[in-house]
Order: sequence, then structure tokens, then C-alpha cells
Amino acid sequence: MGQTILLRGLTSGCVLGLFLKAAQGFTGTNVYVLLLNVDYIPILNRIAFPESVEFGFHLFISILISVILGARPHSKAFYIFAGMVIGVVLYPTTLLSNRTPGLLDFKAMFYWLVGHALYGYVLSIFYTKTKHEAA
Repeated sequence: MGQTILLRGLTSGCVLGLFLKAAQGFTGTNVYVLLLNVDYIPILNRIAFPESVEFGFHLFISILISVILGARPHSKAFYIFAGMVIGVVLYPTTLLSNRTPGLLDFKAMFYWLVGHALYGYVLSIFYTKTKHEAA
């Protein structure tokens, strides 16, 4: 069971990371930088981590979210909505760094929220059962 939870968080987190990295690559909007940003965390903000370590932090958080959201089965819509709520709650951290998009950068906000909805959708694949599976 522990490996399954780990896989769910890792897969969803990787999909979100790849989506935002691609969005940043195609548009130049620093949404992937925002995802990995630790500028606002005391002690961590003093260390220049390589991208792989920052992505590891992101995956750790993704696993925690997967555990919390997976505690009870919900509908696909719940997971997508939860992903978007997480995105809305975290987006203002962009104010805490000069490397991330502005708070009113609507293109960045769009990709950020779509990415987090996608994160929720991927989690929903793992956590919702079809009628056939439930029988």
C-alpha cells in the first residue's frame, strides 16, 4: 500500500511539473520556477539548490497531498476542484520572489491553474473507481 501511495503522489507531481515546465518553455512565463520556488521558506531560501533537489521538494509535497486527498474516495470533480484550490492558495506566493510571475500575470495564472487541475485529474484516476471496479 505504501508503494501505491508513493506512486500516486510521484506520478501526479511529475505530470504537474512536466506540464508547467513545458508551459514555461513554450511561453516564457515562469510558472515552473514558481512551482519549485523556495524563496519564501526560511533557511531553505539561503541555499541555491539544483533543480533536481527543488523538484524533489515538490514531489515530497505532492506525496503528502496525495495521502491527504486519498484518505477517502471522492469523485473526479472533487480531485480536480481540490487541485485548483491548491493552485489558488499557492499562487500568491509569487509575491514573495522576484523570479516568479507577477500576481496579476493572467497567462501565468491560467497555466498554473490548468496545471493544478491536471494534477487533481491525475490523482482522480488513482483514487476513483469505476462501477466495474467497485463490484
